Amino acid sequence: MSTTSSTVQDAGIQPIKARPSGFFKDLATIAGRAVRSIPREPEVFLPALFIPAFFFVVNVGALQDLAENAPGVTLNYREFQLPTAIIFAVTGISRAPSLVTDITTGYFDRLLLTPTKRLPLLLGLMVSDFLLVIGLCIPVLILGFAFGVSFGTGPLGLLAFLLLGGLWGLAFTGFPYAIALKTGNAAAVASSFLLFFPFAFLTSSTVPFDQLTGWLRAVARFNPLTYILEGMRSLLGDSWDFAALGKALGCILIVGVISQTLSLMSLRGRIKQK
Repeated sequence: MSTTSSTVQDAGIQPIKARPSGFFKDLATIAGRAVRSIPREPEVFLPALFIPAFFFVVNVGALQDLAENAPGVTLNYREFQLPTAIIFAVTGISRAPSLVTDITTGYFDRLLLTPTKRLPLLLGLMVSDFLLVIGLCIPVLILGFAFGVSFGTGPLGLLAFLLLGGLWGLAFTGFPYAIALKTGNAAAVASSFLLFFPFAFLTSSTVPFDQLTGWLRAVARFNPLTYILEGMRSLLGDSWDFAALGKALGCILIVGVISQTLSLMSLRGRIKQK
């Protein structure tokens, strides 16, 4: 070995050394792998399409006449229900189950032995999640258009609507990732949806906030989903309501900071175990 090294040095040739590929290269690699795995796991995204479509059709069919004919109410219930369907489509969708698989099979530990940057191990999955939730929004929007929903704010409003849905889906992903990294347990990750499901109905998901009464109205007032839904609904109106959009973005930011902080803490804890 020493003879080979001496020969290389005598010939003036510098030995080749492995170098880290860089943050963005690692990010693209992890995200690309996650995106390519999505079509191979239809059980991940098919329920996310069926459930919101089901609730949208059922709620509109069962409650439209009642909601639109209530005294003192001017409401297009199909437009009112579309943001609810989007929220159901994008919440809890993540690559966290795949991360659990990587942990249990030892693949994640092998990644930690490489020069790969640590943060892209998590952020790359989230990039994939953002693309996935945007993709899930599109079929739900098509269903809404089929029911006669339109955007008074035009194409920019439609893009803003998609962005709000995608940002909310991304903000929530921190919770399942935190659970996956902390426990390495698929069942625990699956239960993370329970964090969201009750709150989806303790808000203005089925009737306007002004029509809520009693304790439900009090809970909905402090539920961030109330303001996210109202922000998305404002984009279906005839003009831009920047106050509603600001509240929606603020609630997404607050939830995102909490969830992503938990996921980063869990990532740090798992790295320290190795």
